[in-house]
This record gives sequence, C-alpha cells and structure tokens, in this order.
Amino acid sequence: MIAALIVAGGRGQRLGGPIPKQYRLLDHLPIIRHTIAAFQSHGAIDRVRVVIHPDDQDLYHQATAGADLPPPLLGGATRQESVRRGLEGLESDPPDLVLIHDAVRPFIAGTTIGAVIAALRHTPGAIAGVPLADTLKRCRDGKITGTVERTDLWRAQTPQGFHYRPLLDAHRAAFRDNPDRQDFTDDAAIAEAAGLAVAMVPASDDNFKITTEDDLARAIFILQNR
Repeated sequence: MIAALIVAGGRGQRLGGPIPKQYRLLDHLPIIRHTIAAFQSHGAIDRVRVVIHPDDQDLYHQATAGADLPPPLLGGATRQESVRRGLEGLESDPPDLVLIHDAVRPFIAGTTIGAVIAALRHTPGAIAGVPLADTLKRCRDGKITGTVERTDLWRAQTPQGFHYRPLLDAHRAAFRDNPDRQDFTDDAAIAEAAGLAVAMVPASDDNFKITTEDDLARAIFILQNR
C-alpha cells in the first residue's frame, strides 16, 4: 500500500493575507485542493491523508468539501513535528510506502510521483528535485564573500518518498535524541541523519512551492496557459 501524506500545517507568513496560503484560491479552487487532486488521480496512490494546523479545521473542511477524504491529522508547531504526527496517524493501518508532499506545490506531475515510487524499489528513500543552474554566491552584510561550487547541487522538492516504518523510526529518533531541535526542513534530512540512503529523482521547475505573491501569479499564469 502506498500513502500520500500532504503537509498543510504552515501559516504562510511570506504570502500574507487573512488565511494560510494553502487555502488561497487558485483558479477558483483552494491551492490545497489542486494538490490533493494530483495524488487522488494517480493510480499508484492508495490513500491520501492531510496534516493540518489545529486552528484550520474549518478552512480545511470548506476547502475539501466533496473530496472523499478521511478526517485530517493534526500537526504541530513545526513542519518536522507535523510530519511526525502525520506518520504516527498512519500507524494503525500502516502503508508500505509513504510520499510526503507540500500542500502548496500544486503542479506536481504524475510522472514525478511515479518516478519517486519506482526509485523506492531499490532504496529506502527517494525525493524529487532539480539541478541548480544559477551561480551561487555567499554573502554577508550585503556583500559577496565567495562563490559556491554548484556541481552536484540540487534543489530539493517534494514528494519525498520512503519506506514507511524506517522513516517513522527516524522521525521518532530525531525527536527522542534532541526534542529541542525540531527544525529539520525536509524529511530527507531526517532520513540522512538516521543513516538511510536517499536517491534524487529529476523533477520539473513547475513543481515549485507557492510562497510569495509572485509565486501565486506564476501559478495563475501556468493554469491560464495550459
């Protein structure tokens, strides 16, 4: 069994507005609804669960009305805590594989989902990403202090897929070993810290995270030109 765990607990301060960004409208539908649909329509995904902020239950139910989803799982104060709680919420009927995806990446391609799943036949973890094309500069106080070699550097995206039990164990170990550090920004870092091998699967620049108003405008442009 393969489960998709969509993480929607963020507050979205950079995008602004009266509601968290995952509930903002994109072509008349909340962003999160586009993301959920991408996984519900994929033939390899058996179950979709969503992790939300406890304060967002009304927004969530409005955004997902008619989407045929089980009740949401309640997250925590950080992304790391939210994912751990989401994984624990799957434990009563555990999947074999789990794909973790940001709710505000609505343009995830079915081919990318399939490629991440395929990679998990051979490795404990696999994530989507794109190789860096730009020259990287390290700066301090507004001045360049050096150029970073970009060879072999990739921008990590989601979905990030794993064999379920090893990832849950890795999350629990990270919390147990250092409960005051809950700032891992992605699940690949949790897996790496636990010694799990993680593969990189090429994805698309369209699989971007809607973080700012410019990102939202880009998303609208993509939909209008599809």
